[in-house]
Amino acid sequence: MIKTEQDIIRVIEEDIWMMEVLHTAKSLDLPDWWVCAGFVRSKIWDILHGYKKRTKTQDVDVVYFDQSNLDETEEKRLEKILTTMNPAIPWSVKNEARMHLINDLPPYQSSEDAIAKFPETPTALGVKLDVNDRVMLTAPHGIKDVVQLNVKPTPLFRDSKLYPIYKRRIKNKEWKTTWPNIKLYEEHY
Repeated sequence: MIKTEQDIIRVIEEDIWMMEVLHTAKSLDLPDWWVCAGFVRSKIWDILHGYKKRTKTQDVDVVYFDQSNLDETEEKRLEKILTTMNPAIPWSVKNEARMHLINDLPPYQSSEDAIAKFPETPTALGVKLDVNDRVMLTAPHGIKDVVQLNVKPTPLFRDSKLYPIYKRRIKNKEWKTTWPNIKLYEEHY
């Protein structure tokens, strides 16, 4: 069962595939890097649903923060490097120093700040390896929602301007088809 941040770290450390992904991402030596979103959330939900086999991963999100190079072609170059290193992984690399522009938001201050501003609380999670290759977890809104199978908007996406983005995402993601026990919160805040 998963109840604490330490439980999440433990199940990731025990997952050979996830650790391989983290080591591969770490090898790029990117500033303020994290592997985030569905990579972490799906692992937790798979376990909480009693699945013995990993559910399909649409992509593995690697984020970093580098204000010195905001060119999207750099992200594509990094994806190609990762794909060369491990072609079985559907890599997606984003520089969070420029991603605020997608939702017309003020600039993010760091990757963790960007993760805190993801649309859903159970997706606002990231992991990486420290200098000693130990798993570190960031959960800006805590882990309560993800371990209780609740899908709620993060504080930023409760805003009337951004709330429709949250609603559209939870509709389009069709998470309940894969994880039927999750609870989607769609009321307007």
